[in-house]
Amino acid sequence: MIRLYQGGIFLANGSEIYETQAELLQKTGYHTTADEARKGTIAYDILNRHNLSDDIDALRLRFDSMTSHDITYVGIIQTARASGMTQFPMPYVLTNCHNSLCAVGGTINEDDHKFALSAVHKYGGIYVPTNLANIHSYNRETMAGCGKMILGSDSHTRYGALGTLAVGEGGGELAKQLVGRTYDFARPGVIAVYLTGTPRPGVGPHDVALSIVGAVYKNGYVKNKVMEFVGPGIASLPIEYRNAIDVMTTETTCWSSIWVTDDAVKEYFYLHGRPQDYSELKPSEVAYYDGCVFIDLSTVECTIAMPMHPSNTFTIHELQQNAAEILYEMQEAANKQIQGAKMDLMSKLHDNAIWVDQGEIAGCAGGTFDNLCAAADILRGKSCGNGAFTLSLYPGSMPVYAELAKNGRMADLVSAGAIMRECFCGPCFGAGDCPANGEFSIRHTTRNFPNREGSKPGEGQMSAVALMDARSIAATAANGGRLTAATDIDVAYTKTDYHYDGGIYEKRVYNGWGRPEPETELRFGPNIKDWPEMPALSDDLLVKICAYITDPVTTTDELIPSGETSSYRSNPERLSEFALFRRDPHYVPRSKEMRQAERDREIGKPLSPELLAVYAALAQAGLTCKPESTVIGSALFANMPGDGSAREQAASCQRVMGGAANFARQYATKRYRSNCINWGITPFLVESPELFSLGDYIFLPDVRNAVLENRPALNAFAVKPDGTVTPFTVSTGALTEPERQILADGCLINYYRGSC
Repeated sequence: MIRLYQGGIFLANGSEIYETQAELLQKTGYHTTADEARKGTIAYDILNRHNLSDDIDALRLRFDSMTSHDITYVGIIQTARASGMTQFPMPYVLTNCHNSLCAVGGTINEDDHKFALSAVHKYGGIYVPTNLANIHSYNRETMAGCGKMILGSDSHTRYGALGTLAVGEGGGELAKQLVGRTYDFARPGVIAVYLTGTPRPGVGPHDVALSIVGAVYKNGYVKNKVMEFVGPGIASLPIEYRNAIDVMTTETTCWSSIWVTDDAVKEYFYLHGRPQDYSELKPSEVAYYDGCVFIDLSTVECTIAMPMHPSNTFTIHELQQNAAEILYEMQEAANKQIQGAKMDLMSKLHDNAIWVDQGEIAGCAGGTFDNLCAAADILRGKSCGNGAFTLSLYPGSMPVYAELAKNGRMADLVSAGAIMRECFCGPCFGAGDCPANGEFSIRHTTRNFPNREGSKPGEGQMSAVALMDARSIAATAANGGRLTAATDIDVAYTKTDYHYDGGIYEKRVYNGWGRPEPETELRFGPNIKDWPEMPALSDDLLVKICAYITDPVTTTDELIPSGETSSYRSNPERLSEFALFRRDPHYVPRSKEMRQAERDREIGKPLSPELLAVYAALAQAGLTCKPESTVIGSALFANMPGDGSAREQAASCQRVMGGAANFARQYATKRYRSNCINWGITPFLVESPELFSLGDYIFLPDVRNAVLENRPALNAFAVKPDGTVTPFTVSTGALTEPERQILADGCLINYYRGSC
């Protein structure tokens, strides 16, 4: 059972829920207000201790450490270098877990890894070599600590179960920290996630996490808030079970997460040689939360998230009982969203069952020691069969890998036909184990966004991914690919002790924190390029709508596809060629025309006939225009863009391609909106997008002053190809003073250049 409270709640003594101040006073004798009791949350205390401003409601945060992987760190370091960085001001962990196979693009992936190694020497950082650990496993094992804050350039930066308030953001926010600036953010609301009961055998952390995502994602219940896990049910969960739930909170669109800490957390830090990093975290005697997600863990069932979002949740039993109806509904919903090849789920229903073709248990969510041991218990003495079904396993770190080898669980798994793979994030973002065309894959990974597994519908390829827990994936594997809930099989789960071998990291990880070597030369591969120049925001702005997307949500994987394209992440111009290419393959050529028009304007070339006609229409409508000094750019409209990854390329590729603005009803996440701002893309909000269409121009007079003054509304004018001019209103939402100046300057790099 999951219940969402319709208003705020008081939590007394860590376990008693009261919906009103009067009820709290009557039942407990505590006399307080909601505003005062808000200070009693764990999140409030941690934020307060990391805040450098005098106003707790206008946070200016400094983090204890940061972390990036090999899709993002080159761009971040390049931005920070261009902004004046001379050394890393805090521990900065660079992992190599996303493009670690080095299988695409020749030397360019390993070139980036060697750039990172030279950077940690030069600036004093921490380098984790390829295939040694995924980013979040390493940070859990070595960097998290109770009461700390960690900033990562990966959206799944979540270490709340270890008492760490961790935030996934775009690279611009990390670059700010590297040059001594702060993370500026209005204090978020805090939602209690109240756990009670104990999960049944066979129900795993992904079942709990997906149930939460399914309950809160579409209604925005926790959007941009902190999820604070409390309640007696926490004690029933092993620490890796908690970690695997926690990392999935990203899929709710919450800002961060934090949990009550207890002896299980204390034991975790002791086991990992860091007992000093433990402290007890719990709410005050009375704490006020802006909402509450109440979960009885004993009622959670084995769950599946169908394509193409983690919130498309059903219990496995519900899916089995209504297979034809649900498979058809999910198939058709996907095919309305996809251009090119079509998804075929109905063919998976035959012989009185749903059949899948591939299983994956991987990474920061799936590849934990406990998950893989549970899978071993299920598969011990069984066989995955010699048919089409395959099962691949990716442990989160080499210490986990080594322990599975030592205790025999690896032998159980491979003897059943599973393949043990490297510590690699590839299956989560389309760089490893892409299924065959038409296949259906079940995965204990974090996401199943459109084509995130690597298929290319524009080239006639289409596969489908559903998310499930490792236990039900193993049960399905034991039945040769017949979809099976783990609660439907008889298993004797064993309690397996974990022995952490920190020597694995000591032998291979370079830790130069606090010991920069400024004389070290950065090692640049031929694909590593500097950021191109970005124009400042002019007094007026003219943009052309080069993509118009009406889907309810547009993910960052659609804005800039992951997988093999990420190999070009260190070459901004090259990577920008892939912007929206799976969702709207005509976006790039349209945007290129606008980029060239702006470059021509900058050197004084005559405007094209199309642009002259636009300005003539605006003049006919009585508007004063200054074509020679007005920046020309591209723009896109989407109902709610930015769900998913924190990687800044979702915005920077638009900017490099000539993007100057986005128009949206709302932005899916704070991190995507921040990415837009940091790259000089003004994030407009619009209530009447039906007033303009693909191919229309939008003129925004006096936009620079409007942004700098953070006016609540701006005038905009849509120009149709026939010369019709339609006025409408847009806004930017609240902007901090630095954000206003960043937009005016054209991007974060320009902003820092101007302030030095």
